[in-house]
Amino acid sequence: MKKAMLLLTSFLMICSMAGCSTPKKDEPTAATGMKAGTYTATSQGMNDVVEVTVEVSEDAIVSVKVTKDSETPGIGGVLKNAAGKELDEGGKAPTVLIPEEIVANQSLDVDTVAGATITSAAVINAVKDCLTQAGADPANWMKEVASEAQQDQSADVVVVGGGGAGLAAAISASQKGANVVIVEKNGEVGGDTLVCGAIYNTPDEPLQNKVTMTDAVKTTVEKALAEDPINDAHAALQKEVQAQWDEYKASGRTDLFDTKEWYALQTWINGDKVGDLDLVKVLCYDSYEGLEWIESLGMEFSDIIGQGAGSLWQRTHTSTMQMGTGFISTYVENILKDEKITVLTSSTAEKLVQDDAGKVTGVVCKDKAGNEFTVSANMGVVLATGGFAANSKMVQEYNTSGKWNDLSKVMTTNRFSSSQGDGISMALEAGASLTDMEQIQLLYLGNVKDGQLTKYPPRDVNGTDQIIFINKEGKRFVREDGRRDEICLAVMAQTDSMFYMLESGDGAGYVDITDPNWRSADGFTFDYLKENGYILVADTLDDLASQMGIDAATLKETVDSFNAAADGGTDEFGRTLYSTKLENGPWVATARQACVHHTMGGVTIDTETRVLDEAGQPISGLYAAGEITGGIHGANRLGGNAVVDTVVFGKLAGETVVADAK
Repeated sequence: MKKAMLLLTSFLMICSMAGCSTPKKDEPTAATGMKAGTYTATSQGMNDVVEVTVEVSEDAIVSVKVTKDSETPGIGGVLKNAAGKELDEGGKAPTVLIPEEIVANQSLDVDTVAGATITSAAVINAVKDCLTQAGADPANWMKEVASEAQQDQSADVVVVGGGGAGLAAAISASQKGANVVIVEKNGEVGGDTLVCGAIYNTPDEPLQNKVTMTDAVKTTVEKALAEDPINDAHAALQKEVQAQWDEYKASGRTDLFDTKEWYALQTWINGDKVGDLDLVKVLCYDSYEGLEWIESLGMEFSDIIGQGAGSLWQRTHTSTMQMGTGFISTYVENILKDEKITVLTSSTAEKLVQDDAGKVTGVVCKDKAGNEFTVSANMGVVLATGGFAANSKMVQEYNTSGKWNDLSKVMTTNRFSSSQGDGISMALEAGASLTDMEQIQLLYLGNVKDGQLTKYPPRDVNGTDQIIFINKEGKRFVREDGRRDEICLAVMAQTDSMFYMLESGDGAGYVDITDPNWRSADGFTFDYLKENGYILVADTLDDLASQMGIDAATLKETVDSFNAAADGGTDEFGRTLYSTKLENGPWVATARQACVHHTMGGVTIDTETRVLDEAGQPISGLYAAGEITGGIHGANRLGGNAVVDTVVFGKLAGETVVADAK
C-alpha cells in the first residue's frame, strides 16, 4: 500500500451510493423529497468565509464543492506548486477531502482534518446550510461513518514529523537508498514550516556582489573581531574571520563582505555564545550546500539578497512563493515521484520502541480513531516534531532564563497542532538528554488579533532596510535591524505592548498597492487587509496619524529624524542598515505584537544528528533534526536560521541514519 495511506482511512472505504445511503438500525434516516437543485452557502473559516456549493437530488447529495476560500495553503486550503498545480501527496486539504467524504458516505458525520478543524467545520456547516435550503433536516444526514484501523508496518527509516526538517530527512534518506515512512499527526504535512516567513540565510557571493557595504555595516564586523575570545574555539574562528576581513579591505572591494566563517561567528555571538559552536559551524558551513540541494529539488528563491527580520546581515534569500509553501510544495512534489517514501497522516507517534540493548527500533502510533499500531525501523528513527512554542504549560515550565517575564498570556506565531513538544517527551522517555530548554524566542511579527505570522505587506519580513517601527505615541523606540529578543523586549515595554511597522511608497522593494494583483505575503488582497483592520493606509502622514490616533506633528518629526539619520548613516538607536528614505505615499502602518515564536532548546545531538543520552553517548537508532533539537541557536536565533536548520540538519539526519546502518 503506497501513498494512499496518507489520506484519512475512511476514504479507503468508499462504497456504492446505494449502499452508503442505506442506514443501519437505530441510525437517522435521510429524509427524501428534497428540492433537487444547486445551493450555495458560506461559513466562517480560519482566515475568511468559506463558500460551498452543493448539488442535491430528491434523496441524495450529488456533489459538494468549495468554490471560494482564503484558507492557508497546505493547512486549510489546497497546497499548490509554483505553476498552480494542486498537490495532495502530503495529505488532502479539508476544502477537498471533506466534500469528497460527505458525498462518498452520504453523511455529514465525517472526521475533521487534524490540524485544520476550523476549516473542516466551516465546510460542514456550509453544507448543512445548503441542505436546509433544499428542505432537508441536516440532523437526518448524520449517519455514522466507519473507518479502517491502520495496520503495523515497517521501513528502513521512520521519520516522526512531516514539517520541513522531517521532509528533508525523508528525501535525503531515500536518496541514499532507504525506504522511508513519515508519521505525521496532522491531516497534511508541512508543520510550522508552512507558516514561516520563508527566508533562508547563507553567504552568496554572486548576489552579495550587488550590495554596497557601508561604513555603518563595517562596524559590525570590527566590533565582533575586537571582542576578547572566551575560549580557544572562539579565538580560532575570530582569527579565520580576521584574515578574511583583512584580505577584503586590502582588495579595495566595496561589495558586501561575507564568508561561512563570518556567518558562524555572527550566529554564535548573537546567540550570546550559548550555543554549541561545533553545531553552529555545521549550520553555517553547510548552508550554501543546503541551498543548492533544495534548489536541485525544484525550490525557487528571489534573485535579490536581503536582510530578514532579525537576521542581522544581508544574506537572506526569500522564497518566490507565499510563506513556507515553496519549501513544502517542493518536498511534496519530490515525494510524489519517489516510490520509496510513504506518508501516514492523521497518525500520532506516542512512544519510541527500544530493544533490550536500548536501540530504538520503531514507533508506537495511534491513528485518527485511536487504534494503536507500530511502525518498525530497520535502520533508525528520525525525530522531527518541532519545538514547544504552542504548549503554554511547557513554555511556562522552562521559562527560567530571566529574559522574559510571565509568558502565560503571550500569544504564539506557531500552529497549536504542531508545536507541542511531544517529540521531546518521547525522546526523554527513551533516555535522551536536553540542552538549552530555557532559551525561548519571541518574534515581533505576530498580528494583534491572533498572534499569527500572517497578513502583512511583503517588506515587513525581509525589507528591514525600508521600514521603521512606531509606537502608539508616534515615535521610534528601537533599532529595526537589531536582534529579535532586544526588539521584542522593547515592544513589550510600549503602550499596549504593540507597535506599527511603517513603510512608504519609496524604495526598490515597493510593490504598487493599487495593482489588483497585489497580495500580502500570505496571499490576501490589499482591500482585505484594510477592511479587516490589519493595516492602515493613507496618502499623507497627516491622514495616517489621524487613523492611528497620534499627533501628526510627532509622526512627521519621527520620519524626518529617520531620514536625516539615513543621510548620515547613523542614529540614536544604533541602526546600521539604511537603503531607503521614507518620503512619499502611500503610507502603510501594520500593527504587530511580540509572540512566542521559537524554542531554541531541545534534544541534545552531536554534529551528525545522533541523539545523545545524559552521558553524552549516542542512543543507537535515534536521530533528530529541526526545532526539536537544542544547542544550535543559543539564547537568540537569527531570523532565517530556522529554515536553514531544517534543510541542513534534516538532510544530514537522513544521510547519517543510512550511513550508520551500513
